[in-house]
Amino acid sequence: MHTTRLLFPTLLLLSAALYAKADDWPQWLGPQRNSVWRETGIIDTFPKGGPKVEWRAKIGSGYAGPAVGDGRVFVADLVTKADVIKLGDPNKRAKVAGKERVLCLDAKTGSELWKHEHDVTYDISYPSGPRCTPTVVGGKVYSLGAEGNLVCLDAKKGTVLWSKDFKKDCGAKTPNWGFAGHPLVDGKKLICMVGGKDGAVVAFDKDSGKELWKSLDSEDAGYSTPALITAGGKKQLVIWLPKTLDGIDPETGKPYWSAPLVAQYGMSIMTPRKLGDYLFVGGIGWQAVLLKLDQDKPAVTEVWRGKRETAVYPVNSTPFLEDNTIYGVNQPGELRAVDLATGRRLWETTRPTTGDTSANSGTAFLVKNGDRFFLFNEKGELIIARLSRKGYEEISRAKLLEPTSNAFGRPVVWSHPAFANRCVYARNDREIVCASLAK
Repeated sequence: MHTTRLLFPTLLLLSAALYAKADDWPQWLGPQRNSVWRETGIIDTFPKGGPKVEWRAKIGSGYAGPAVGDGRVFVADLVTKADVIKLGDPNKRAKVAGKERVLCLDAKTGSELWKHEHDVTYDISYPSGPRCTPTVVGGKVYSLGAEGNLVCLDAKKGTVLWSKDFKKDCGAKTPNWGFAGHPLVDGKKLICMVGGKDGAVVAFDKDSGKELWKSLDSEDAGYSTPALITAGGKKQLVIWLPKTLDGIDPETGKPYWSAPLVAQYGMSIMTPRKLGDYLFVGGIGWQAVLLKLDQDKPAVTEVWRGKRETAVYPVNSTPFLEDNTIYGVNQPGELRAVDLATGRRLWETTRPTTGDTSANSGTAFLVKNGDRFFLFNEKGELIIARLSRKGYEEISRAKLLEPTSNAFGRPVVWSHPAFANRCVYARNDREIVCASLAK
């Protein structure tokens, strides 16, 4: 009985510690990289005038979404004298000189705690700033810039622990739209999409920066982010390169399987998504595939490929899979529901994205909270909605930010928000805002 009395408080403390970690948003797509926000006590609808703004802070330009960990907000930006918004052209690279930064802000007040910066010259299309959300793990921050500058920083002090230059150190070439694969921490490894002579994907020691392995012989790493899954009794790293979808051993880089999936214009962008025994990946140009993962070994079989009248073909936003359904924003920008087993379209609407069927690459980011979704669209609006196989049900909508970037002649916000501390943290090219979503 005495042992039980001691054990019960200990279990409560452990449970509280796990819940505290779940409150953070320390990396791309959240704590488990699955676009799920697990906090409770969240508002059902927005109050009149929108959610309460806790703070706003000035920042530079960029597409990199914020990360939140241990009471701090980490966001990457670009400071330059050039008018990068006017230089936004999908078909032209622009040379822009400036400073890439990683800012650390107090999560409660928005006050700057530290910043790291380095000189950079962009030679990319859409030269507005970094693309990658910082990854915050074990007291360290990993940030990747648009020209391949990878830096590991002390999360409390901002001091540089180690760094890499993908072009100089790995022989990589900057992709047309810049380096965009969000760094992934797995155990002692920091896994990055690099390209060049060192292979498409490289694992570094997360504490020292030492190269551990490199894999997949491709100088073009694309823009997708690796996904860690477990299938066939093995942990697998799923990589979408511009021409293939590959499964590899995350411990050694050894290839397990490969399936063809040729991204139009090399735009392999979305993070591969797994639901049960199935794996879905898709992009523009009617390029999409559903694979079935073998239950006994690391292998796959093809279930279906997308056609013009089926599936969903994401651009900026990674789809959400549940209940045998794919929910994703299609090019040109309608939110679409698709039957996972067959690829058959169930419904579509532009209401949560652009409201315009003629738009190009309309964008909204989907995050699940409880039985509903929070969608942050390119207009700077946050939407609460329910998604089901029957349709889209909008509950509430509020404006958080002004769209400041330029895409195909219209102003947009193309940056994924973070959800933590019962708040939303979102940025454009001028500011980052924290708004309370607590009941």
